[in-house]
Amino acid sequence: MTDFSKVPSPCYVLDGDLLRNNLRLISNVRQESGAEIILAFKAFAMWSAFPIIREFNFKSTASSLSEARLAFEELGSRAHTFSPAYTDNEFAKIMECSSHITFNSLTQYKRFQPQIAHADHPISLGIRINPEFSVVETDLYNPCTPGSRLGIVASQLPAQLPSNISGLHIHCLCESSANDFEALVNHVDKKFAQWIKQVKWVNFGGGHLMTRKGYDTAKLIKVIKNFREKWGVDVILEPGSAFGWETGVLVSDVVDIVENNGISTAILNVSFACHMPDCLEMPYKPRIRGAHQEPISGLPTYRMGGNSCLSGDFVGDWSFDKPLQVGDKIIFEDMLHYTTVKTTMFNGVTHPSFAISDQKHGLRVVRTFGYEDYKARMS
Repeated sequence: MTDFSKVPSPCYVLDGDLLRNNLRLISNVRQESGAEIILAFKAFAMWSAFPIIREFNFKSTASSLSEARLAFEELGSRAHTFSPAYTDNEFAKIMECSSHITFNSLTQYKRFQPQIAHADHPISLGIRINPEFSVVETDLYNPCTPGSRLGIVASQLPAQLPSNISGLHIHCLCESSANDFEALVNHVDKKFAQWIKQVKWVNFGGGHLMTRKGYDTAKLIKVIKNFREKWGVDVILEPGSAFGWETGVLVSDVVDIVENNGISTAILNVSFACHMPDCLEMPYKPRIRGAHQEPISGLPTYRMGGNSCLSGDFVGDWSFDKPLQVGDKIIFEDMLHYTTVKTTMFNGVTHPSFAISDQKHGLRVVRTFGYEDYKARMS
C-alpha cells in the first residue's frame, strides 16, 4: 500500500503491481485467442513503465512520428503506425520506426507507398476503413460520425485493393464491451467480405476494455477465434485504456476553500482542464478516494475546482464524512490512461510529477516538472 503522505503533490502514481495484473490478463487473452494485442500509446505512454510492459513482450501502436520513435527507442520494437496524414519531412523516419504502416486514404497510399520499396526492413501496409458503425455516444470520440475524415467507406473502396496492401484497419470502439466488439465484427464480416478475402490481417483498433470488471473475456476470445478461422487472417487489437485501467491515481492537495451562493469549492493544486481533460471533454465525474460519489444530505459537500484561470475548470459535487481542510489530500482514482498523455501547461500551472510504486521497489519519483519545462514549450 502506497503511503501517499510521502508522495510529492501533485503527482501521478502508477501501481506497478496493478499494471502487471492487467498485463497478465491481456497476455492470457492474446494466448487464448491467437490475436496480436499491442499497446496504444495515445492512451498510455508512460515510458518509465516500459520495463514492466517488456516483461510480457508487448509491442505498440503509434499515431505520430514521436510515438513511433518512443516505441523504437524506449520499448525496443517497431510500431504499428497509423496517422490521418503523413508528411514528406517525417515519413522516412516513420518508416525506420515502423513494422506496419496504415494509410487513412488511397491518396496518401499512392503518395508514400513508393518510398516503402526503399525501406531497410519489411513493412506491412494497411488501409483504414470506416465501417459506418459505432456504439460510441460522444461524437468527439466517434470516428464514424457522418462526414468523418477517418477511414474509407465501403462505397469508395476499389473492388481490388492494391497488391501490396496486406491489411485493413478499423477503429470505432471506445471503452466498449465484448458484445459491442461482436456487433462490430458481425457488421464488418458482412459489409467488407470482398476485401477481407484480399488481406492477411485485420486490425480492429482500440476500445476493447478487457481489464474492466465484468468484461466478458471468454466472448472476446471466441469472437476473435471464429473470425480468424473463418477468414484465415491475423487479428490485431490495439487497446490503450485496458493496459492502464485502474492502475494509478492523481494525488493532489486542497489549497483553498471558497463559497459562493451556497456552493463550497475545494480549490486544488491540479487542474481538470490541464491534467484531467477527459473529465470535461467526455465528460465524466472521476472517483475520489474516501469520498461519496454523489452528494449526501447532511454531509459536508464540495465541488472540486482546478487551479487554472478557466472558469469552467471544475467538476462536482462529492460529499465527505468530515469537513475538508486546507492541506488535505484529494486522490483521484484511475487517472493514468487518456490523462497523462493529454496534459497541457496552460497558465503555466505546475505539472504533476510521475511516480511508480510496487512491493519490490517501493515508491520512486521518476519525473518532476518545473519552470524550464514550461519555458521550453513556449519557444
